[in-house]
Amino acid sequence: MAIHNKSHSNHALMSLNKMRKDKTFKQKTADDFVIPERVTILHSIMDCCEFLRTLPDNSIQLICVDPPYNLELAGWDIYDNYIEWASKWLDEAYRVLSPYGSMVIFGGIQFRDAKSGDILDIIQHVRHNTKFKLINTIIWHYKNGMSAHRYFANRHEEAIWLAKTNDYYFDLDSVRTPYTEEELKLALKDKRLNPENTKKGKNPTNVWEIGRLNGNSKERVGHPTQKPVAIIDRFVKALSYPGSVVVDFFAGSGTVGRVCIEEGRHCMMCDSDVESLRYFEQHIKNMAELGENTEYLSVDNVEQFYQSIDGE
Repeated sequence: MAIHNKSHSNHALMSLNKMRKDKTFKQKTADDFVIPERVTILHSIMDCCEFLRTLPDNSIQLICVDPPYNLELAGWDIYDNYIEWASKWLDEAYRVLSPYGSMVIFGGIQFRDAKSGDILDIIQHVRHNTKFKLINTIIWHYKNGMSAHRYFANRHEEAIWLAKTNDYYFDLDSVRTPYTEEELKLALKDKRLNPENTKKGKNPTNVWEIGRLNGNSKERVGHPTQKPVAIIDRFVKALSYPGSVVVDFFAGSGTVGRVCIEEGRHCMMCDSDVESLRYFEQHIKNMAELGENTEYLSVDNVEQFYQSIDGE
C-alpha cells in the first residue's frame, strides 16, 4: 500500500519535523534521544523500487545498502544496464531520506568492462545526475583475502556516504576509538586538538581496519557477501539516532536489521530473494546464543510499521 502521499498526517514524521525546528539538531548525539524499549522490524520480499515507493517523503534517517555489483554471481546480480537500474532506486532513496538523513552504499572497483556496476559508476552518476552530497568515501581494509598472480591482491572494499543536505546528522562521539595511554598523553600536548574531545577518543578516519568474516565466524548466516557487524554498527551509530528509522532495501544477510535491534533503531528491510528471511532468522539465533537482546516487534507492511512507531 503506497502511503508516501499521506506523510502530512504521519504522526512520527510530525514529531520529527517538530524536533528539526531546533537548529542544533545535527549537533545532537545519541545521548539526546531515548532508546525505545522494543524496536519495530519490517522485512519484505519485493522489488526494491516497488518497496521504496510505499515509503513517505523525508521519513528515513539512514539508508544502508550493499547492492548487487553486477558480477553475475546469481540471477539477482545480472543487469544489462546497471546505472539505468540503479538510478531508479537512487532517486527514490533521495525522496524518502530526511533532510538530516544519510545514505551509505557499499561497492567495489571490479576491474571489468563498461557493463559492470562498480562504485565509480555510482559516484559519477550521483555527482552529475542527483542532488546528493558526497560526504566521504570509506575504505574497508582487511588483512585476509584471496591471493593473486596477475595483479596486486585486493585487501579493501569501499563504501560511500551520501547526505541529502548539509545539515546531516553525525554523531562522531559514538564511534570514536580509544587512544592508548601513551597516545593520549601525546595527543593532549597537541595544541591543535580540543582536549575535551581528545579524551573521548580518536576519529576513526575513513580507513577502517576490520577483518572479513572467516568461514567459521559466529556471525555467519550463510549469505555469500555478508558484511561484518562491526562495519554496519559504526554507520548505524554515527549516522542515525536511537528511535530513528533505518532502511536496507538490499537486505541480503539481514545484518542491518540485527544491528538496529542491538542499537535501538527501527528498521525496514527489503530483498527480492526469499532466502533473506532465513538469513535474518539465523542472525536472531546467533544473537540469542551470544546472550544479546533479540526483542523486536515484527510487522507485515509499511502502514503497520508507522502505526507501531507512532504509538511510542
